Amino acid sequence: MVETERPQSTRWTPALFLAQQIINAATVACVYGLLALGYTLVYAILGQINLAMGELTMVGAMVTAMAAAGLGIAGWATWPPALLGVLVLVIGFTAVQGWTMDRLVFRRLRGVRSHTPLIVAVGLSIAYQEGVRLLHGARDWWPAPVLTGRYDLMSDGAFTVTALTAQLAILVLTGGLYAALWGIMQRTAFGRAHRACTDDIAAAELVGVDVNRTVAATFAIGGGLAAAAGAVIALYYGGVNFFTGYLIGFKALAAAVVGGIGSVPGAMLGGALLGLVETFWSAYFALAYKDIVAFGLLTLFLIYRPQGLMGQARGRGD
Repeated sequence: MVETERPQSTRWTPALFLAQQIINAATVACVYGLLALGYTLVYAILGQINLAMGELTMVGAMVTAMAAAGLGIAGWATWPPALLGVLVLVIGFTAVQGWTMDRLVFRRLRGVRSHTPLIVAVGLSIAYQEGVRLLHGARDWWPAPVLTGRYDLMSDGAFTVTALTAQLAILVLTGGLYAALWGIMQRTAFGRAHRACTDDIAAAELVGVDVNRTVAATFAIGGGLAAAAGAVIALYYGGVNFFTGYLIGFKALAAAVVGGIGSVPGAMLGGALLGLVETFWSAYFALAYKDIVAFGLLTLFLIYRPQGLMGQARGRGD
């Protein structure tokens, strides 16, 4: 048996390895950033954290995985228009879930100044998990990989930096959704109503803002963004089940807090930082400790900068 000689590392190999980790971190950051946007939009307008948002990601991931299986049976699993259609369907379905969540549950708790909304959110999260487990079972879904084209970007002969078509698609999707959200928040009547409710929800209602409709639309947008994160998890990472949204949801909440919960740019910044920390730790240190590091980062920010990197003091006298 002839052994092939492994290429010797060069002085550029560590830099190329670092570049590869940055590329890998980008997709993780997109997942956390999209879900963190859902948390931050709801918190900005209500001052409450909807812990059931992670379960909307789970629903989005599960529906995406099932739809991808259907596309595979039809022979359309790698057809981009079909994948885009699945994404639109999943975002729409989960946006309706978000709207319903507000209409049936959180609207009834509007103005409650106790821990009741938080407890209800925990109960709703468990209800989603158990409901999906009972309806579907506890097995994992592993959709077939899509957009698997691989491109060599840089190489020194010993290590090659590569990127996948799927990674580029995820970045384009996240950038497009963020740009669309930014445009909605800055240039539409809903955006103006959302900012008014964020500043003072009672005063906004006095000047004619339809608070109920604004809050419901916020939940719907947050649900749609959570679904987009779930679609990325299903199609890029795979292995989705009824428990998918639990840890992802807490990590995205950590990203929102680190960036400054209530701040749309802060949510994306927090997602990027958390994605970098997780990926770099997994690449250079013991993988088993990455979750400890992620939540340790959240703890440090809560202690030394409770408002996060881009958070501002709330102006509603909470």
